[in-house]
Amino acid sequence: MSNFPPSLQNLVDYFSHLPGVGPKTALRFVFYLLKQPKADVEKFAAALGILKNQIAVCQICQNFSEKNPCAICGDSRRDHGIICVVAEYQDLPVIENTNEYHGTYHILGGVLDPLHGITPDQLKIKELVARLKNSPPKADPPLAENSAIKELILALNPDLEGETTMLYLTKLIKSFGKPIKITRLARGLPMGSDLEYADEVTVSDALKGRKEM
Repeated sequence: MSNFPPSLQNLVDYFSHLPGVGPKTALRFVFYLLKQPKADVEKFAAALGILKNQIAVCQICQNFSEKNPCAICGDSRRDHGIICVVAEYQDLPVIENTNEYHGTYHILGGVLDPLHGITPDQLKIKELVARLKNSPPKADPPLAENSAIKELILALNPDLEGETTMLYLTKLIKSFGKPIKITRLARGLPMGSDLEYADEVTVSDALKGRKEM
């Protein structure tokens, strides 16, 4: 039986439901909030309420946004002929922060993992298919006439689940018979790595993706 008041224990239980947060960490969160000024805690609670009331899912790319479509999908300056497919929401900022990519995105919401029951119908694959078949998308202001999708970048992790998902998407998209170029992120030696300790697959990918100096 808990030695804490029910209201405190209830909050601990809610925090414990967060990914990577155990009961001890949840308890530290609650004690931290208890030490904060009442106004700050009220602002925190209000922010949680806004999270569900004002944040929606973009009807085009499936990203979280306060607008629908989101700022990226509704931006006529972006190249809407290119879609970068990522697995999770947190993957998008990683690519966006490079300032090297100026196309659009599509978030699958995970990767295929039959062992854990994650099948194609549980991912945002049918929404991606709809985008490919109905391009160019509608936007305000209108997009350029050449915004029909011409390239799909599969930016998924190079692990078993990621590779399986990329193979599935490649076969699916090629079956449409549309002239859509399908690419994936280059792989190779990361900056600061030691060639001596690199595995054969990494070195092989680095050789295949070599560039002229």
